Amino acid sequence: MAMDTLRGNKMRSGLTVLGVVIGITSIVGMTALIRGFDSSLRDMIRSLGPNTIFIAKISGVSLSSGADFATLMRRPNLTVADAKAIEKLAPSIETVDVWLGDGGQSQERVYYRGERTRQLAVIGATEKFGDVNFVPVEYGRFFTASELEHRRRVAVLGYNPYDALFQKQGLDPVGKKVRIGAIEFTIVGVLKKRPSVIGDQDDFVVIPQTTHQVIYGGITTNRGPGNTATIVVVPYKDIPRDRALAEVEEIMRIRHGLKLDEENDFDIATQDAILKIWDRISSGVFLVLVVISSIALMVGGIGVMAIMMISVTERTREIGVRKALGARRQEVLFQFLAESVVLTSVGGILGILLGSGIGVAIHLVSGFPISLPWWSFAIGLGFSASVGIFFGMVPAYRAARLDPIEALRYE
Repeated sequence: MAMDTLRGNKMRSGLTVLGVVIGITSIVGMTALIRGFDSSLRDMIRSLGPNTIFIAKISGVSLSSGADFATLMRRPNLTVADAKAIEKLAPSIETVDVWLGDGGQSQERVYYRGERTRQLAVIGATEKFGDVNFVPVEYGRFFTASELEHRRRVAVLGYNPYDALFQKQGLDPVGKKVRIGAIEFTIVGVLKKRPSVIGDQDDFVVIPQTTHQVIYGGITTNRGPGNTATIVVVPYKDIPRDRALAEVEEIMRIRHGLKLDEENDFDIATQDAILKIWDRISSGVFLVLVVISSIALMVGGIGVMAIMMISVTERTREIGVRKALGARRQEVLFQFLAESVVLTSVGGILGILLGSGIGVAIHLVSGFPISLPWWSFAIGLGFSASVGIFFGMVPAYRAARLDPIEALRYE
């Protein structure tokens, strides 16, 4: 009977469920995008390794704590000498690498014959880049300590520039000459593709740190606008991470001349710290999603209530006939409540299909990761049915309370 009523008023039913469709579409579509982004970002963070320690001038750790950005920018730069001091003085540390240009200070296009890439980060690192970053080599090799020492112009491509310049043409990149900016380099290797968030984390090329200092200038002072290094360390496997963190912090505080009552003027981040920051961010985003979707569902629910009130008025004689033939209050109540739930559930199903389609379309067009867990469909359908029950209760109760004699006399 509920479906027959909806089919009898197609236009009115369609306009009624529009608000519900928009609300459920936003829930399912945004959940697909946020969950996909969340899953990919967590995979990328985990790929850094549970014991890897990052020391930086500014990171998400200090930014998420609400520190003043101008104050953070006045912090001293980290230098190659800081990394060497940690390598020499920290007994718990097995591997130390230092990255120059990782913060976007040096960006160039890579050219090969008539092809070129978009702007990429040019990172200066040591031969230990792959060891601390846990990115294996796909083709060729990484540059050696000898090439680092002699400032050789060799380069290891991230996956994206390799894909743009060589893979699409079916070429082997190892041994090929490319230009990074205006300087010619020899490709010695290609790194594997990393877990994807939106694809641009593979937009980089790695060159020897010493070569990077010659071309882009070394960090000779502790002060300067953004010209800083990122130090990455990995402790020995049998060493507790907290012990390694304490040693690194002590060495850096001594080098920066900090007193006991002074806060660190550098950030130390680990995988756990980065994940905690992202947890706070993702929780806030999800809360905003719930609020926006709830507004759309409330608007849709008010529309359902209005239409059901009109329907009760139009069908007053029908209600009177049903009651005169023996229908009880709960049966009339259930009839109109069922119509309301069916109406919003149809809107929920349409919203689920539309939201999933939008997520898949965005993924196909841009490569943005998506996730469509079954519970997002269940939540969407549950929300839509709940809206039908909540906003349909008043009209259904009004119909059930009608006096049969007055209803039969209604014109």
